[in-house]
Amino acid sequence: MLKITRRKNESFEAFFRRFNRRIQLSGRILQAKKVRYRGHDLNATKRKASAIRRIEKATEREYKLKTGQLKEEDFHQAPRRQ
Repeated sequence: MLKITRRKNESFEAFFRRFNRRIQLSGRILQAKKVRYRGHDLNATKRKASAIRRIEKATEREYKLKTGQLKEEDFHQAPRRQ
């Protein structure tokens, strides 16, 4: 835990800059962002199911490209889902 006290005759802005710098150097903000945005680990069954789904979609896409049901231009310009 960081303990930062305001010095005598120190302006709030200077204190706040010093506080922010100490927080950044300690790595606490970086650690908090890692914890917040890190995806959870999937178990083996879900990883395998996801891999199978990817393979099936890839083979279906290849089949549609070969048979002419899907144009290559349409495939590359498809918008991404968010």
